[in-house]
Amino acid sequence: MNASDFDADVLVVGGGVAGLTAATFTARAGLDTLVLHDGESILRRNAHLENVPGFPAGVNPRLYADLLEEQAERNGVTIESGRVERVVSTASGFRVSTATGDSFDARYVVAASWSDASYLPEDVAARARGSKTFVDEDGVGRTSVAGLYATGRLADTYHQAVVAAGHGAEVGITLVHDSNTPFYNDWVTPEGYFTDRGRDVPPGCEEIDAEEQARRQAESRAVMREQFAEPHEQRQRTHPSLVDDDRGRVDPSWDVTDG
Repeated sequence: MNASDFDADVLVVGGGVAGLTAATFTARAGLDTLVLHDGESILRRNAHLENVPGFPAGVNPRLYADLLEEQAERNGVTIESGRVERVVSTASGFRVSTATGDSFDARYVVAASWSDASYLPEDVAARARGSKTFVDEDGVGRTSVAGLYATGRLADTYHQAVVAAGHGAEVGITLVHDSNTPFYNDWVTPEGYFTDRGRDVPPGCEEIDAEEQARRQAESRAVMREQFAEPHEQRQRTHPSLVDDDRGRVDPSWDVTDG
């Protein structure tokens, strides 16, 4: 199979914190990246997210999830809805099939779903603990199946957003290195940081001048002002077992806003 025959270089199963972070890093390194997600991340059930670095007073978890999606898309990630039912190894990568009968071919797969490995190749090393199954990985995401990576809760990481984000980033960068993509660091530096020392700008890095730095900082402020200007429109979720709704939508009288 030629590179042009793949639907994506990297297919990420799961659109939560770990999956979107891994996808952002692979896309920024130049790998064509597709995320398939089924429904919404459990992150959105939180009432208020208070332990993620950079938000001193906490942040609305549904807004935080939206920001992760926007960041991934701004860096070239394609995000589509689809419940993955099967991942099968092929001679040159993987074929991923969904509940609606769609199939995708990818060179690499990052499994970033909830702790259920039933859709993965049968020869992937995994272990059961109660009702959950966790995939064995080498600490930076590599599983027993070449080209298949695992991150987040499926990899038995701690159940915290910042841990999931960190592990997703680490796994994404591991995949980039394993793919032989030229890469030194995902780093934006001021103009001359490398070149004024007689060095070429390393792969994955970027030098920007003062004008471009000011433009990006202004854009960053504008985006954040817009995102935080009003209370988030999505209603609070809870565990589905607590309400008569399979998505955990609570009674309107429980709705929480910042206003």
